[in-house]
Amino acid sequence: MHRTLSVASSPVRDLLALTSRPEVISFAGGLPAPELFDQDGLRAAYDLALRDRSVLQYAPTEGNPVLRSLVSHRLTGRGLPTSDVLVTTGSQQALSLVATALLEPGAVVAVEEPTYLAALQCFQMAGARIVPVASDADGLDPDSLRSVIAAERPALLYLVPTFANPTGRTLSASRRAEVAELAASHDFWVVEDDPYGELRYRGSAVAPLASISDRTIYLGSFSKIGAPGMRLGWLRAPADLLRTFGIVKQAADLHTSTVDQAAAAAYLTHNDLDAHVTRLCVAYGERRDAMIAALPSTVPDGTTWTDPDGGMFVWLRLPGDVDSAELLKDALSHDVAFVPGAPFFATTPDHATFRMSFTTNTPAEIFDGMSRLAKVLR
Repeated sequence: MHRTLSVASSPVRDLLALTSRPEVISFAGGLPAPELFDQDGLRAAYDLALRDRSVLQYAPTEGNPVLRSLVSHRLTGRGLPTSDVLVTTGSQQALSLVATALLEPGAVVAVEEPTYLAALQCFQMAGARIVPVASDADGLDPDSLRSVIAAERPALLYLVPTFANPTGRTLSASRRAEVAELAASHDFWVVEDDPYGELRYRGSAVAPLASISDRTIYLGSFSKIGAPGMRLGWLRAPADLLRTFGIVKQAADLHTSTVDQAAAAAYLTHNDLDAHVTRLCVAYGERRDAMIAALPSTVPDGTTWTDPDGGMFVWLRLPGDVDSAELLKDALSHDVAFVPGAPFFATTPDHATFRMSFTTNTPAEIFDGMSRLAKVLR
């Protein structure tokens, strides 16, 4: 109980309440654009699914067999040979299952710094000791990882290697190979969290880490390419580990929503998801470009920022000794929002950093929001 009480609420979730006023232009949450949901396709898929009464019944813990097959086939087509997956209630649940199954209290989890803050919450809930690994423009630094391995002997390494949350960075292919080699030689698991990998706006895809490492547990999600309200994710792992995760899931929630899984299976069967993702990439790419173009006139001289090839986020660092959490208060009074960077750090936060998401707003709204933000930052 004490462990649970010591875990802080997510500042992003808290911010969503503050930014729900319609006049606020929010760059805070990593939210898909609601106007780009395939509402007609999904409505038809639910209608098709509901013709079978069994979709309102209890179901196998492992997930809808048709959906598992479709997801496995899709992953294989993306360069990650997959024979089966466990369907989860969003990839967030998959992360919780991994923590429950693999981490004893006091176990060491290595994380890229900065990293996804809900992952930090999850590992804290499991009673793990979180150790940061340095990163740069090419993602996690393998030399820093070697130092952490030598000093701490981690049980797990958590990564968002493609268009990372919060930085937008992508781990290079050569570094993925180094991570895979280190995991094999030092016998730790790598959790590859990949909710953004299909949202690429320029450059060539980098093969998933799981495609070159059998010590990798791969997490995927329908939230960013489909609809987050469906709460559908999946977990790919070696067969014996997949069975273990299934037992842990059974204890957690019996199974993920039967009707949502059936609708997703119907959607994937009767719609071209690749074409939908292509449409998302065109729209989000324009939004990314709008934000990057507006930054020089929005932020003070000496600010640095990432220039992501895909995903949802730009990560910034302001010059000097400033606290972005204090600046956020001023930003909210100007009806614009971002996420302060401190919560994304496992140990020593850099208060001058912050995260902005470009996917939720149109280019015109981004331009308006950045002009509001300039009044705060400049």
